[in-house]
Amino acid sequence: MAAKRDKRARQVRREERALPSYAGRRYTVLMLFVLAACALVWRAVDQQILEKDFLQSEGEDRYLARVEVPAHRGLVTDRRGDVLALSTPVDSIAANPRVLGNDIKRVVVLAEALGIDTEKLQDRLTQYAKRHFVYLKRRMPPADATHVMEIVKAHSIPGVHVEREYKRYYPAGEVFGHVIGFTDVEDRGQEGLELAYDGDLRGEPGAKLVLRDGRRQVVDDVENIVSPRAGNHLALSIDQRLQFIAYRELKAAVKRNRAISGSLVLLDARSGEVLAMVNQPSYNPNGDRANRAGRLRNRAVTDVFEPGSTMKPFTIAAALDAGVIRADTVIDTAPGYFRVGSAQVKDHHNNKDIDVATILQRSSNVGAAKIALMMDKKALWQTMDRLGFGRSVGVDFPGEVAGHLNDHRRWAQIDHATLSFGYGISVTTLQLAQAYAALANEGVLVPATLLKRDMPAQGQRVFKAATAAAVRRMLESVASDGGTAPEAAVTGYRVAGKTGTVKKLGANGYSDDRYVSLFAGMAPARDPRVVMVVMLNEPRGEKFYGGQVAAPVFSTVMGETLRLMNIAPDLVFDAGVRVAQAGAAR
Repeated sequence: MAAKRDKRARQVRREERALPSYAGRRYTVLMLFVLAACALVWRAVDQQILEKDFLQSEGEDRYLARVEVPAHRGLVTDRRGDVLALSTPVDSIAANPRVLGNDIKRVVVLAEALGIDTEKLQDRLTQYAKRHFVYLKRRMPPADATHVMEIVKAHSIPGVHVEREYKRYYPAGEVFGHVIGFTDVEDRGQEGLELAYDGDLRGEPGAKLVLRDGRRQVVDDVENIVSPRAGNHLALSIDQRLQFIAYRELKAAVKRNRAISGSLVLLDARSGEVLAMVNQPSYNPNGDRANRAGRLRNRAVTDVFEPGSTMKPFTIAAALDAGVIRADTVIDTAPGYFRVGSAQVKDHHNNKDIDVATILQRSSNVGAAKIALMMDKKALWQTMDRLGFGRSVGVDFPGEVAGHLNDHRRWAQIDHATLSFGYGISVTTLQLAQAYAALANEGVLVPATLLKRDMPAQGQRVFKAATAAAVRRMLESVASDGGTAPEAAVTGYRVAGKTGTVKKLGANGYSDDRYVSLFAGMAPARDPRVVMVVMLNEPRGEKFYGGQVAAPVFSTVMGETLRLMNIAPDLVFDAGVRVAQAGAAR
């Protein structure tokens, strides 16, 4: 038995020695597992520690995004706080073209929902096919945008979302169009005060982190990084009530007289604040502004013209201040014309011997020219320069022009003479109004402004107070029955002003059938509070004189202005009125 067991054991050992050995393989496999484990550990260390910041950044780029938060643009208000321009929330429909694709069925549904042409939408998606973002329709009312998104959801159209923006609205429409201007689709100022004060009105946009899904759509706000700073509000000097009155009357006058254009500027004589500034033709800043050509220009500050006889009061004031004449000085204007070098200065009538007041009342070119020639060139030029002619008014309005005033050293004798009645000089409506405000403000010129002033501005004396008062008394006769503008009279108030009817300069010299018609004046004449200039460019009706076409506009606007400003009447007509006033006092 023992022998058999030994024999079997030897046989088993021989069989075991005959089998192949797998030890090397086991070691190899074991080593591979160890290396793989080491690689995994190293990769984990590399990703979790060494490349942590880089990988987190890459990941965040895929699901986190920094987006701009638009700032609310500041309000524009009139001097009484009425809103003239404001930004309201609107929604824009945007898409990710990579996700949306260009499937014709989706495009048709989406185009119909947006109210745009299918081909245009398809072309737009094709053009921006490689981008992650494109606007499909901007600045829609929120209700319309919500309706679009409901259709998008109902038809399972991917990659379309809503972006919140702001749109500028102008409640007064074209009444303030030229002054305020407008903004573009990005809410940046393009014209008028919107452009001039764009930096202040726009404010500073903020920023926030948002979470995006795989389709790049925002699913949540993560963090507010920088809060937006709203733009500053802008308070204008203009009174919306007076602006509307001025706009209404100027528009009617331009239409009635078939004029090419017109401007009107209304100034506070004491503060220099512009109370109204209107032009015709106008435009609506809320509407389509394409192909508007010259309609966008604020002609009151961008267009110049020769002021004609409205310059005569300044010539006489300069001569009075210089002591060249007195208020009772008589000038011989017979026979109604006289020669200056090779040129001739003439009146419509032979006024013979007339005093200074009558020169203004009858608008005598001969009388004004003779007074100017009595003065030193430099002295006359300095007066016009101090009145602001030839220099920008400085109201910070885009496109404002300085006009033209030749240096006195380049004047020929005829230039010296014609300047007295407004030829050879070019001005804007605003410049002329500012100059008349110096006569109204006791001879002190206060810089004009389109912004509301809390404190009075520093003025510059141009004339003596007594001189300004004397000229105002003379100018009262212009609006009387014997003057050139009885239609400028305002019931209950004394009015001082001057007409101007200027032949326009063309390619072949001064035209006999193209005119600029003007009236510049102030009220109440004894203590003026308001100054106004009305300009109509090329009236083509039966009437064209300033006293016929511009003076009636002045009368209506000035009358309503004085009543709205609660300025007491200063003119008593007859005994009946005096009795009525006495009875009211009792």
